[in-house]
Amino acid sequence: MKLLSQSSYRLLIPYIRKEKKTIAIAFTCTIVFTIFWPILAWLAGKMAEFIGTGDVDSIIYFAGVAAVVFLLRGFVQYGQDTFMAKAALKIALDVRKLVYSHLLRLSLNYFQGVKTGDLAYRLTEDIDRIGEVVNKIFQQFIPCILQLIVVLGYMLYVNWELTIATFIVAPLMAFLIGWFGGKLLDLTRKSQNRVSNLSALITEVFSGIRLVKAFIAEDYEINRFVQEAENNRKSKFAAEKIKALQFVVVGFLEAMSVIFLFFLGAWQISLGNMTASDFVSYVAAVALLIDPISVTTSNYNEFKQGEASVERILELLEIQPLITEKENAFELTSINGLVEYQNVSFGYQSDNLVLKNINLTVKQGEIIALVGSSGAGKSTLVNLLPRFYDVLSGEVLIDNINIKELTLNNLRKYIGIVPQETNLFSGTIADNIAFGCENYDIQEVEKAARIANAHKFVSEFTQGYYSYVGERGINLSGGQRQRIAIARAVFLDPKILILDEATSALDSESEVLVQEALERVMAERTVFVIAHRLATVRKADRILVLEAGKIVESGTHKQLLEQNGRYAKFHAQQFYS
Repeated sequence: MKLLSQSSYRLLIPYIRKEKKTIAIAFTCTIVFTIFWPILAWLAGKMAEFIGTGDVDSIIYFAGVAAVVFLLRGFVQYGQDTFMAKAALKIALDVRKLVYSHLLRLSLNYFQGVKTGDLAYRLTEDIDRIGEVVNKIFQQFIPCILQLIVVLGYMLYVNWELTIATFIVAPLMAFLIGWFGGKLLDLTRKSQNRVSNLSALITEVFSGIRLVKAFIAEDYEINRFVQEAENNRKSKFAAEKIKALQFVVVGFLEAMSVIFLFFLGAWQISLGNMTASDFVSYVAAVALLIDPISVTTSNYNEFKQGEASVERILELLEIQPLITEKENAFELTSINGLVEYQNVSFGYQSDNLVLKNINLTVKQGEIIALVGSSGAGKSTLVNLLPRFYDVLSGEVLIDNINIKELTLNNLRKYIGIVPQETNLFSGTIADNIAFGCENYDIQEVEKAARIANAHKFVSEFTQGYYSYVGERGINLSGGQRQRIAIARAVFLDPKILILDEATSALDSESEVLVQEALERVMAERTVFVIAHRLATVRKADRILVLEAGKIVESGTHKQLLEQNGRYAKFHAQQFYS
């Protein structure tokens, strides 16, 4: 019977080896635990011998010895279960960190076609199931196999035909199981809350993956994730310890019920209804054989479920990023901000080009506005600059250097983005402004907020910059969220700035404040402004009109109106219709 597939072993073996010391301790406990079975069989034989002679004192003595052995067995079992739970949960944590880190480093295009909820489930439920499989293999399956071998070896010497009802202690056992169940339920609820927090973090990060990459915050988010995952592991470990204690207490009670059978057997033997060997055979068969058989049977189905989870995780790990760095990629200590597109063509599918042979030079400190109808290629053009996507042909250069020659982190740290849809993450306002930085200067945060016209409203909060922002900034207005997004870009102090519909969907008052902030932010930076509302681009040094992936017009606001072309038509539609 094959427990797991080859691919399952391929994923798990390196992490099992990593926890080999903890697993070795647990396995040692398993071996010691198994050794107790022949000892108990020997004690059973001794007691059977004295039952035959009616030596009550000796029976009581060996019964006491048996009780001590069962108690010691319980301590060993507790060690086996807790050490194995510790190893299994650590393996699950390591796999979870591996998969999460891998996903965050995939290219942006992957996340456009994937269901975030599915990723969250794989990172939580599927990996939890993998941990459970590892746990049960070492905590239940192997011990039960060893127990079966030992018991079957002993059973070669006995012949049992006895059936007796032994549920005298059932009410007490039911009470204990119910009590432990209540405790376990409380811990499970706490654990589920941790899982919920973990899932929420995953969802918000993946929904804002463009910002994570733009602000080079992969490592920052991985660290946040690891902390939440560690909290999840601790809560699950607490539940596992309660389960381990339950096995000890209930198991000890079960053992005491078996010992009681010895006295019942003595009474039955005195009546001539059974022999001592019949009684010993019953104890060996019922107490030592039935339970491991049922456990190994139930484990097999769980292993198959776990195997499916492993396969789902391996599917994720097999996906490779499309955007990669050259082996000899280097870093610049500074840039001026000269941007060039040379014969650039791009399409999300190679047979359907979105940009066609674009040639564009943007001088240092120049403000370029991109206008055109939806689907013209405006956002695509600027998304090539931080290498969210790679060109199909041509080159994109910064300061006469092909951006593919630079490391991704180095490239993106010089490019700030203020998106149309503002993504804020759960945490403080300061955390959101200094996004991607674990150790930041609050004065630098405040400086960025002042430039972005955000300091005033932030100061009105009770805790100021340490005020908590709900998921996606739900407790802030659209204008406030947008100004925090601008402050976030300012904090990075980029030489190149991309404003993607930064004032869309704002009321008039908020738009004025945001526009003032943007004008301060754009000073001495190379800026790309994408806007449908032409009122926001009048002050641009140059306006580019894109249509069907090509630049069809270029000039200042005044020049383009005089040309009476596409831009003039857009302008007339917005202001005179």
